[in-house]
Amino acid sequence: MNEGLGMAQIPAQGERDRAMSYLHATRKQFLDAVGPATPQQWTFRPAPEAWSMAEIAEHLTVTEEVAMEAIEKALAAPPASAEKKMETAGKDDLVLRAVPNRTRRVQAPESVQPTGNRWATRDAAAAEFKSRRDRTIAFIEQTNHELRSHIAPHPVLGPLDSYQWLLFLAAHTERHL
Repeated sequence: MNEGLGMAQIPAQGERDRAMSYLHATRKQFLDAVGPATPQQWTFRPAPEAWSMAEIAEHLTVTEEVAMEAIEKALAAPPASAEKKMETAGKDDLVLRAVPNRTRRVQAPESVQPTGNRWATRDAAAAEFKSRRDRTIAFIEQTNHELRSHIAPHPVLGPLDSYQWLLFLAAHTERHL
C-alpha cells in the first residue's frame, strides 16, 4: 500500500516491534506453563468457580481467533472518523495496565468461554494456541494496514483500534498466566 512512496511504515516500526515482542513473550510463557503439566494438573480446578489450565488454554486460543476476526472485520470497513478515533486515544496504556491486572474479575463473553470439548489433549490445545498466535505475530510483522484507523468494540474496554486489539491479545494471555 505504501511501497515506493517513501512513507513511514504502517504501523510505525516501534509499535510493530512492541506488539511483536509482547506477543512472542506471552506465547513463550504460555507454552512454558502448559508444557510440563501432568494430566491431573491440566484438568485441576483450584476452586469450583475457577477454570482449569485446560479451560484457560481453550479460552485463550478461542479469544485469539475471535479477536483476529474482529481486527479483520474492522480492516475491511472504511477508516473510522476522527471522533471515533478520539475514543481510542490513549488506550494503549490502559490495555497494558488494566488487562493483566487480576484485581478486577471479568466475565468472559459466552463466545469465548471454554466448552471443554474443543481440543482433546494438552498437546493439541498448546499446538492450536501456538498456531493461532504465530498467525497473529505474522500479521503484525507483515501488515501495511493503518491499524490505528480501524476500530472494533471490546465488550469491557469499549472501542479499541486494531493495534490495541493486538496489545490486548498479549495482555490477556499475561492475565491468565
